[in-house]
Amino acid sequence: MRRDTIMYWVATSLVAIMGLTAGVIYFVSPDIAREFTHLGFPDYFRIELGTAKIIGALALIIPTVSHRIKEWTYAGFAIVFASAITAHLVVEGMPEAISPAVSLLFLCVSYIYFTKVKSFKIVS
Repeated sequence: MRRDTIMYWVATSLVAIMGLTAGVIYFVSPDIAREFTHLGFPDYFRIELGTAKIIGALALIIPTVSHRIKEWTYAGFAIVFASAITAHLVVEGMPEAISPAVSLLFLCVSYIYFTKVKSFKIVS
């Protein structure tokens, strides 16, 4: 149980840090604004996605958030990361898709251990 809890918090913390960092950068970096335009997205999508990433990161990291909200947060992040992989692959090629792929990998690890820790707490 202890190992599962540690793995959960490490992976979840990494996802939350990536989400918070990206969310904030989406608001303050002109380079990111240009990148969104380059990928073919409207500017308002950058604002929506930045807001969603900040809220999602907080939902994952705050322990008192319900399990149902966390499940939806995992689904949302999975869609965002898979969409980012696709957008970068189509427009820029494989090297640019590595970062969202790594984020998706950490998200998967976090979710696997989330379900293990959650099931252990229910059984105990």
